[in-house]
Amino acid sequence: MRDAGKETSHFPFRSYNKMEDDSVREFEYAAPTSLQEAIDILSRANGEGRLLAGGTDLIAQMKENRKRPELVVDVKRIPELNVLCCDEKQGLRVGAAVSCTRVGNFPPARQHYQALAEACGLIGSVQIQNRAAVGGNICNATPSADTVPPILSYGGKLTIAGPNGCRELPAENFFVGPGQTVLAKGEILVEIAVPTPPPHSGAAYLRFIPREEMDIAVAGVGSFVQLTADGRRCEQARIALAAVAPTPVRAREAEAFLVGKAPDQATFTQAGELAARAAQPISDVRGSAAYRIELVKVLTRRTLQKALERVSEQATG
Repeated sequence: MRDAGKETSHFPFRSYNKMEDDSVREFEYAAPTSLQEAIDILSRANGEGRLLAGGTDLIAQMKENRKRPELVVDVKRIPELNVLCCDEKQGLRVGAAVSCTRVGNFPPARQHYQALAEACGLIGSVQIQNRAAVGGNICNATPSADTVPPILSYGGKLTIAGPNGCRELPAENFFVGPGQTVLAKGEILVEIAVPTPPPHSGAAYLRFIPREEMDIAVAGVGSFVQLTADGRRCEQARIALAAVAPTPVRAREAEAFLVGKAPDQATFTQAGELAARAAQPISDVRGSAAYRIELVKVLTRRTLQKALERVSEQATG
């Protein structure tokens, strides 16, 4: 392990990326304690640097030689990336290095953002959740990422910092393709901001996996519904799909259909049919494209129903 600079903190151990020919490839390791320091170090890496928050994806990828970074930048010590707070004005703010366990156990998240809290409890084992960062789940940009559909359905936004300053964008615009994001050279995902849910609203996330646990979604759906004050009509809706397209995707046709409709089983069934039109699945060893289409229909219907039940639970206190 080579030092990435005297001004940066380092751990006293050596880490290696074992190559296919049994040779060992060393990499530089840096542990900056400020956001600007991290940006500076990453900017000098010429695109060969990788960020480490929880490391549950990166370390596995390095062991399997799917990624061979010249530099690993540990961001766990950066204050801005460890923020976890919630208030009515700003909503929920989650630093990119905050673990899934912290979010899942955070009382305001469990009370007001149940879909996200529950998704955090679906990622791997308890041990993985203790390490895995929500920001890492997003930045890994796998189409099946569990935290992404809830964040999209809640209307979440991402804050990105880089050499040219900070920028904010809707979470749905972050993904370019499998494993690809809009992050430019030297840029870091800093924070996920999820607005305060409006009155008479609820959300839910469900996925289908072949096994009981420790698996990734064959298909996943996150749904958000806001009803009118009298509860008779849908005022707005957002539906986000996972593992059925190259990136997470919004089912906008289904969302538009729900507005003004009665929140009943017939409406939700039709919404599921329309949501399936947004899917662009592939067939692989885990499921056929046709199977994934049917899963989208079922999961959309079930998440809408579950979201509706949560609206009722809020009304009854």
